[in-house]
Amino acid sequence: MQTGRNENRAVLRGVVAMAPASSHENHGVWYDAFPLVVRRLSGAEDRVNVIVAHPTAEQLALQPGQEVEIEGEVRSFNNKSGRGSRLVITLFARNIRPSQGEHVNELVLSGALCKPPVYRRTPMGREICDLLLAVNRRYGRADYLPCIAWGALARQCAALEVGDSVRLEGRFQSRTYTKVDHGESSLRTAYEISVMRLEALDAPVSLPG
Repeated sequence: MQTGRNENRAVLRGVVAMAPASSHENHGVWYDAFPLVVRRLSGAEDRVNVIVAHPTAEQLALQPGQEVEIEGEVRSFNNKSGRGSRLVITLFARNIRPSQGEHVNELVLSGALCKPPVYRRTPMGREICDLLLAVNRRYGRADYLPCIAWGALARQCAALEVGDSVRLEGRFQSRTYTKVDHGESSLRTAYEISVMRLEALDAPVSLPG
């Protein structure tokens, strides 16, 4: 699938919540994972899972409580373990450096809608629209990223169609919810992109059937 224009840029500044742990190996390179906590202006916190090359994590000696700034890309992969979310969203770190100051959570994405928007209202009457955005990587693969918009922006998103190209600015957020399965409830965490600004790009893109 080609979406024509594709951007995937994220900058987050926050606090390392746990020491990096071994995650996986890809093309001979081992990667570590750790959670990064980023405070919002409201005081709430987003807990983002970060993937970083093991040599980088080792060189920086990342420790819980350390403040860092990360430049990278939002990534997705399918979880086939049968446990937790089927679509796992992470932040792939290209650069990490020690940094102090106000927390930052900014990203820019552009790609194509790969599912029809889902528009709804909360019990309190607030408007919401869910999107699934396909963003191409450099080497043929694509990341499928769940996005959520609110209010007037939700109405704008609801008018989009599958194949439409969009560019958006937002933040990488985490959200806890209760899932009920066969009468048993469990606490889960959803990871998604909270859309702050969105613009449509050029013509719709043809997606494979």
